[in-house]
Amino acid sequence: MSAAPEYEIPFATFHNIINNQLSDTEESHRNLSPSTGEPLWLVPVSTQDDVDRAVTAAQAAFPSWSKLSYDERAAYLNKFVAAVEANKDELTKLIGQELGKTPQFAAYELDHLQANTVVQRTAIVRHIPLGVAVGIVPWNFPLGIGLGKLLPALPTGNTFIWKPSPHAPYSTLKMAEIGAQVFPPGVFQALSETTSTGSVETGGKVMAACAATLKRITLELGGNDAAIGCCDADIESVAAKLAFFSFMNSGQICMAVKRIYVYENIYDPFLATIVAITKQFKAGDYSDTDAFFGSIQNSVRYEKLQTLYSQIEADRAANVEGSFWGGGLGSKQGTGFHMPATIIDNPPDDPSIVTDEPFCPIVPVLKWKDDNDMTKRANAPSHGLGASVWSKDVARARRIGDQLEAGSIWVDTHFEFSPNVPFGGHEQSGLGTEWGTEGLKGCCNTQAYWFKH
Repeated sequence: MSAAPEYEIPFATFHNIINNQLSDTEESHRNLSPSTGEPLWLVPVSTQDDVDRAVTAAQAAFPSWSKLSYDERAAYLNKFVAAVEANKDELTKLIGQELGKTPQFAAYELDHLQANTVVQRTAIVRHIPLGVAVGIVPWNFPLGIGLGKLLPALPTGNTFIWKPSPHAPYSTLKMAEIGAQVFPPGVFQALSETTSTGSVETGGKVMAACAATLKRITLELGGNDAAIGCCDADIESVAAKLAFFSFMNSGQICMAVKRIYVYENIYDPFLATIVAITKQFKAGDYSDTDAFFGSIQNSVRYEKLQTLYSQIEADRAANVEGSFWGGGLGSKQGTGFHMPATIIDNPPDDPSIVTDEPFCPIVPVLKWKDDNDMTKRANAPSHGLGASVWSKDVARARRIGDQLEAGSIWVDTHFEFSPNVPFGGHEQSGLGTEWGTEGLKGCCNTQAYWFKH
């Protein structure tokens, strides 16, 4: 295959990447900074013709790319990782600017950049690439989630088209521009401003479209993760960790803690502790290295959350224990798409703040006293992405965890993951598995040989 062109990456202009070429469109669009509300850079608005050209290029690149050995494809990937690392500071800054993330969460996406490993086998069963893979990536972790799709697809011999959310296209387009320096034409492309995905409803539409032509599909959708605090939990330690896991990235993570169930005999001191800890978190933007709370990423979400906050106040479904700003926010409360952190004191099980994923800095804390009743309540929502159990008794934590309906169960932690461990949701949280050996196999067709000697 021919070598990829090399050129410097400017971080003030943005283009589609089609067949390793910078591709502009007649129409363009500016997103707004979540931190200030000011316009950001122009990005392309792709048309059907742009999509067709990218698919054609990916199909043309597939035969030669898929015929490379694993070691040859790995060499390209290693060069790609090195190129991303060389641009890491600029990419991290860009993530902070386009998503309103504070520095620690902006850097988080690239801290986990690592290539998957594939074990080559000589066996009766072989796994062969599917062809052109498309990753439709949501806005909350555009690089972290997108790389989780790209890195299994390319080493298994597929070509890849990355479609970012229209709310967060900037860092993805730069990642593809870096890729154009490394990969042969058509192997890795990116198109902005077509459609978005991530919710259960949109995932169903994508699934229906794929079903019409029997396309293979993997869906990672929403979550409503429960954390279970048992009677022997260390109140100070667990409250500090759950404050972090509930409000990291302003709650805009599918695997963040969305509901906290606390055993009744430690409920009151736990609630007081998590409120006190959360009040110490500082709010700000990417320019503030001490900030924890960032902003809501886009105006559409911000408007919906204004309605949600109003409903919570109007319904009085529970005592609103929080609704406070982190220290040091000051005048920034009036600019950008900022929302206060809110902890809700023991609401009923039926309000939407418990049954649905809020995807914002709100978390309900609920009492429990019976294991069976608690697990039934924790499993009641239709999502099953992750859940955690917090107890000094590992055997008991395991018994409770075995009853929880979720793709990932953590004990005394939350939000742990690795590219080498399978990741996926149960029920309406997804279809299929990403990462690990299972994720790699999901990028392949299985072929069985029968030999008669």
